[in-house]
Amino acid sequence: MSKTIIVSNRLPVSISKVGEELQYKPSAGGLATGLGSIYKSGDNIWMGWPGMYTKDEDEKTEIINGLKKESMRPVFLDKTLFKNYYEGFSNSTIWPQFHYFSQYTEYNSEYWDAYVKVNQIFCEELLKVAKDGDIIWVHDYQLMLLPEMLRKALPNASIGYFHHIPFPSYEVFRMLPQRDKLLRGLLGADMIGYHTYDDMRHFLSAVSRVLGFDHEMGYLKSKDRIIRVDALPMGIDYEKFEKAAISKETQKEIKSFLGSLQTDKLILSIDRLDYSKGIPQRLKAFDQLLSQHPEFEGKVSLILLVVPSRDTVDHYIELKEEIELLVGRINGKYSLLEWTPIHFFYRALPFSKLSALYSMSDVALVTPLRDGMNLVCKEYIASKLDKTGVLILSEMAGSAKELSEALLINPNDRDAIVSAMYQALTMDEEEQVRRNTDMQEKLKRYNIHAWVERFMTELNQIKEEQKELMAKKLNKNTESTIVKSYKSANRRLILLDYDGTLTPFHKDPSAAKPDQELHSIFKKLTADPKNQIVVISGRDRTSLQNWLGSYDIEFIAEHGVWLKERGEGWHMIDELPIDWKDEIRPILELYVDRTPGSLIEEKEYSLVWHFRKTDAGFGELRARELISNLQYLTLNMDIQIMEGNKVIEVKNSGVNKGRAAMKWINSEKWDFIFAVGDDTTDEDTFKVLPRDAYSLKVGEISSEARFNIADVAAVRSLLTEFAS
Repeated sequence: MSKTIIVSNRLPVSISKVGEELQYKPSAGGLATGLGSIYKSGDNIWMGWPGMYTKDEDEKTEIINGLKKESMRPVFLDKTLFKNYYEGFSNSTIWPQFHYFSQYTEYNSEYWDAYVKVNQIFCEELLKVAKDGDIIWVHDYQLMLLPEMLRKALPNASIGYFHHIPFPSYEVFRMLPQRDKLLRGLLGADMIGYHTYDDMRHFLSAVSRVLGFDHEMGYLKSKDRIIRVDALPMGIDYEKFEKAAISKETQKEIKSFLGSLQTDKLILSIDRLDYSKGIPQRLKAFDQLLSQHPEFEGKVSLILLVVPSRDTVDHYIELKEEIELLVGRINGKYSLLEWTPIHFFYRALPFSKLSALYSMSDVALVTPLRDGMNLVCKEYIASKLDKTGVLILSEMAGSAKELSEALLINPNDRDAIVSAMYQALTMDEEEQVRRNTDMQEKLKRYNIHAWVERFMTELNQIKEEQKELMAKKLNKNTESTIVKSYKSANRRLILLDYDGTLTPFHKDPSAAKPDQELHSIFKKLTADPKNQIVVISGRDRTSLQNWLGSYDIEFIAEHGVWLKERGEGWHMIDELPIDWKDEIRPILELYVDRTPGSLIEEKEYSLVWHFRKTDAGFGELRARELISNLQYLTLNMDIQIMEGNKVIEVKNSGVNKGRAAMKWINSEKWDFIFAVGDDTTDEDTFKVLPRDAYSLKVGEISSEARFNIADVAAVRSLLTEFAS
C-alpha cells in the first residue's frame, strides 16, 4: 500500500540535549498543524533535519526510535555541511535573490556544492523508506533539487513541491549561475505550488526562457510529461487562534499587559529578524506619525516584537543594531514619564502571550518589503473576536492578494504608511467590523486544512492525467500492431502534418526544407501503389510544391484553403474573400514593429504572425495581447484566429484541416488510415477520422488522437518501418 511522505528542511519538532537527556520541543507552526492529518496517519511520515548535530551512533538510534513514535524520521547532517547548505546557499544566495535583495547575494561554489550534497543526502534517506507509487510532498527552497533526484530513482512516484517564499521575476532569477539546475530540480515534481499567481507566473516565465518549455493554462510541458503549476495561498489554523482568543490563559495575559501599558491605542508589529521585513522603515514611519500628529503623543504605543533569527550573520547583526538605535532615538525623542512610545522585545513569546497581543492591539502593522505569504496578518484577523482592529498590510506580501479589505500600502512609501496609521487609529468601529468580517470569512474558508486538501487533490488529478497520457503513449506493442495493420492493408490513406511532425521547428520558418532522411522516406512510401499520401500542412502551397512536388503525393495547404489532388492542379476548397486582409495586415505590422524578431508571413488566404525568433517571454506577452486585440476587432468579420506553435494565423472561418481531410477520407473505402500531427490545428483532423483509424499526436500533450508519439525522430522511425 502506498504511503505519503512529507519532506522539509526541519522536522516539526526540534531536538536539543540538556545534560545527558534529549529534549523534544514541538513546532507551533501552521504547516505542522495542517500536515498533521497526513503524516500522523497510517505508515505516513515526515522527514527532515532534527535540529541538532550528533556523530554518536547510539544517540542517533535513540533519536530515530523517539521520532518514530511521532511518525517522523530524521536526516542527520554534518555541522559544517549544514552551515554551508543552510546559512550558505539557502540563506545567503537563494533567500536574498528571491526576495529581490541582490546586493546581499553571495555567489560561492562551496555553498552550492553543499546544497547539492544535502539534497542528495535527503534523497538517499528518502529512498530507504519510499517506493514507486508513494506520494512525496517536498517543501520549500532548501530542497529545490530534490524532486528531480527523486524522479530519477522513483519514476512512478507522485511528487509534489510547494515554494513558501517569493519566486522572483526572470530578470532577477537569471542572475543565479545555477538557474537551470534549480529549475530542472523543481521539474522533477508533478505538482508545483506557489502562494500567489505572480510567483507562479515568474516561475513559468523562467522555465520558458531558461529551458524553453511551453506552458498553457497552468500546465507545463517538459520533455517527457506534463506538470501542473498552480497558485494556492496557504491558510492558517483559524479555529486555533479563534479559540485561543477566549481562553483563560490569553485573558490573563491581556490583563497583565494592559496593567503595564499606559496608553489608549496599541499598534502591533511582529516579525522575525530579517532585512526583507521592512522593520526600520516602519519605525521611521512611526516617528513621522508622532511628529506630524502630536495629538497621539502619550496615547499611542507601538509594540515591536522581533524574533531572533540568524543573528550571527553580518547583515542581521547590522539590522538588529539599526533597529535598536531607531527605537532608542524615538523613545528618547518622545517619551514621557508615564508613557513609552515603543515597547521593544527581542525574543520569541509563548503562544498565550502572542494571542493576547493579537487580541488587544488596535492596529497590526505588517509591512514587509517582500514576503511569500506572511501569516501574522491572518493570525491577527482570526484573533479579533469582536471584529474590531485594523490591519495595515504591505502589498508586497502574498497575503495582500487575499486580504484586500486591509489598508494596503507600498512599504517603500513612508508617507503612505503614516497616512494608513492615521486612518487606522481614527477609523470608526462600524468600518472596522465590516472589513474584518469579510476577511474572517475568507480565512475560515481557506484555512490550512483546505490548503492541504486542495494541494493533494491537484497532485492526484495531475497523476491521473499523466496516467491517461501514458496509456496513450506509443509503445513497442502498439507500434508493432500499427505496422502489422499497415503491412496487411491493400488501400492506405496516410495524412502527414509537416512542421513539428516530419521536421523539427526552426526559428526561421523558411529553414524547414526536407533533409535527406525525409526525402528517402517519401521516396519509399510513394513507391508503394497501395499508399495514398496527403501532406496536410499550414504552410503555403508554393513551399510545399517546391519541396515535395516531385513525389506522387497530394496536398492540403494553408490549413485547408488549398488542395492538390492526384492528376490535378492546385484549387481552393471554396471561393474565399480576402478583402479582410487589408484591415488585419496593419495590426500585424504594428506588432512586428513592437516585437523585435517577429515577422509576417502572407499566404494567399491567410496572414501569419511568427514570433519564434523573439525573446520567449516577451513574444508570449505580445501574442496574448495581439490575440485579445484581434478577437475584439474581428467580432463581426467572417474570419478566425488560430494559435499554433509560436505563430498566430488569421484566416477565413470554416476552413480547417479536418474539413479538407474529409474529401480524402470519404473518397473510397480504406483498409488503413493513419494521421499524425503536433499542433492544435491537427485536432480538427483527428476529430473527423473513423474510430478505427490510427491517429498520433506528437509530444506528451492531451489530444483527440488515439496515441501520443514522442517526437519527430519517432515519427520518422515509424514511417521508415512502414516503408521497409
